[in-house]
Amino acid sequence: MNIKHIFFDLDHTLWDFETNSDIAFETIFKKHEVNVSLNKFLNYYRGINENYWKLYREEKITKEELRYGRLKEAFTKIKHEVKDDLINMLAVDYIEVLPNNNQLFEGAYEILDHLKPNYNLHIITNGFNEVQSKKLENSGLQGYFDKIITSEDAGVKKPNPIIFKYALEQAKACSTESIMIGDNWEADVMGAINTGIDAIYFNYHKKSVAENIKSVNNLLEIKQYL
Repeated sequence: MNIKHIFFDLDHTLWDFETNSDIAFETIFKKHEVNVSLNKFLNYYRGINENYWKLYREEKITKEELRYGRLKEAFTKIKHEVKDDLINMLAVDYIEVLPNNNQLFEGAYEILDHLKPNYNLHIITNGFNEVQSKKLENSGLQGYFDKIITSEDAGVKKPNPIIFKYALEQAKACSTESIMIGDNWEADVMGAINTGIDAIYFNYHKKSVAENIKSVNNLLEIKQYL
């Protein structure tokens, strides 16, 4: 492969979203004295959040609807009544607190140190501008990347081909010299492949994958391809 540009997803690929999100909820529930079982809440919230992000990717809901709806639905599932004012405060505080916790996936720094001398590294993320920039800065990841491409800047979300073409333009890269690495099959892998960009699936959940797809369970396994 004649690869010169590597595009990484951020959440669930380098930045351990689930771990950091759990810590954020523990913090804001204590602050606002939300007396529920955190584990019970999170068991419902994780799947609900995933569904809301899918709707957001498909342009079916707004950022504000995502932030409010995922919390409202999770509290409804555990039969805990919460007033809208508190839900809105929790939504704001969650976004504020989330980037303060910066657990990364095992091998994140090591693989970036390995790749940085030989490739131009970039981020393509559907996450919100104000949050993603803080995550990159607070985690010490910012210095590794030349271009940070967000869906808000591109005007569309992965897997829309427009965001990948926008990323190539921003990075001054061509598709045949680029590769995308991410955890989301639809948004990262198929989104890239459908735009003519090769892809590596960060398959930390160890799902069944077709043999023709490059797949790794650990970030350090990327070395076998790059």
